[in-house]
Amino acid sequence: MVVVVIKPYLPYFCRMNLEYKHLLPDTFSPESRVWIYQSSRMFLLSEALEIEELLKDFVAEWASHGAKVDAYGNLFFGQFIILMADERSAGVSGCSTDSSVRFIKELGAKFSVDFFNRMNLAFIVKDKIQMLPMNQLSYAVENNFIDADTLYFNNLVQTKKEVEEKWIVPVKDSWLAAKMKLQNATTKS
Repeated sequence: MVVVVIKPYLPYFCRMNLEYKHLLPDTFSPESRVWIYQSSRMFLLSEALEIEELLKDFVAEWASHGAKVDAYGNLFFGQFIILMADERSAGVSGCSTDSSVRFIKELGAKFSVDFFNRMNLAFIVKDKIQMLPMNQLSYAVENNFIDADTLYFNNLVQTKKEVEEKWIVPVKDSWLAAKMKLQNATTKS
């Protein structure tokens, strides 16, 4: 099942709805492998609907050495594609991983977005997803654009359990915490 989660532009008095865990397949193992691809921009509604169909087709046909992969694909918050494979029935190996990367690259080309720039970080600031290049992190911290409590999309999670517990976390609970401390120490000296 593929579900597209699209958040419309919310009025300033509404809070961004960050509930997403109920959309993850409850039949998948907590150790199911996960790949998160962050788009360089939010998709338009028409694009999101097309992506929903393309994801549905991809996960329906995803195979590893001829065996069907028990897979799940979803577009979250109009900007993040999550692919998940429950490897209890068929493991995902080199060729099947390559096919998923090829699929994501094709989506990127079709919609003119970059899914592979790991230097772009995503935060929730004033109830919106804000992208920040890594090289601007110290500036953002120094100018209070982000702080230790700012929510961060930790796209490095690797399992379903980690998506549920560690995907959207305060900066202080992510790998960025040490980087921010290091930068703060550097800027103060």
